[in-house]
Amino acid sequence: METLQELIDNSIFQPVASRRKANAARNDFSLLKDAKKALKKRLSKISSSSTQLVNGKQSSADFLPLEGGPARKSPALKELKNKSGVLYVGRIPHGFYEEEMKAYFAQFGTIKRLRIARNKKTGKSKHFGFMQFEDPEVAEIVAESMHNYLLFEHLLQVYVIPQEHVHPKLWKGFNYRYNPVDRLQTERKRHDKERTLDEHRRLVGRIMKRDQKRRKMIETAGLDYECPEFVGDVKSVPKKIKFDLD
Repeated sequence: METLQELIDNSIFQPVASRRKANAARNDFSLLKDAKKALKKRLSKISSSSTQLVNGKQSSADFLPLEGGPARKSPALKELKNKSGVLYVGRIPHGFYEEEMKAYFAQFGTIKRLRIARNKKTGKSKHFGFMQFEDPEVAEIVAESMHNYLLFEHLLQVYVIPQEHVHPKLWKGFNYRYNPVDRLQTERKRHDKERTLDEHRRLVGRIMKRDQKRRKMIETAGLDYECPEFVGDVKSVPKKIKFDLD
């Protein structure tokens, strides 16, 4: 026979335990139902991706993700805007020429070609030039880092030239080295050359004209000054002498 205390305990705690078991069973059922729904959704996604692959709407995948799911393609790489690798370098200071520029800019990468604009007669620099790197990415890095760089009190101007703006004859004769003409030597040769009789006569005539002009300027100024006479060394034409044979 159950005691009064046992009857009281059974009447109080048994409904609570049964309710807890029912709630736990209901929770397990709901969790199972949610899992089935999630599985159905994933299966539907996989089937839709497979149908897209069959229909040709999606291109071939490059890899499968580790988390599962449909195959994916790797992100497309951006094409380089500049494919030429050609730079314009302006405001080049005096003394910073081909060899110096090669030695300095070689720290960024391999230089393919280098050209400084020079005067055709004197061979002096026009303070701008062009440079081409093997890697176009290196050219863009050089343009970003060296533009407005202060060098020998000059702000370098470095720009990337697009492929379509590169002149086809830009690199024609870029290795040519100018031999500057010695103007003093040519003038010395011209002055010291031997002249013919007609050339000497014209030279003396020009000197006499200048002397006459100078005398007139002194007279108009009211100065009492007599210039010494200028005696031109004009060679006379040799006379032909005829001899009588008789």
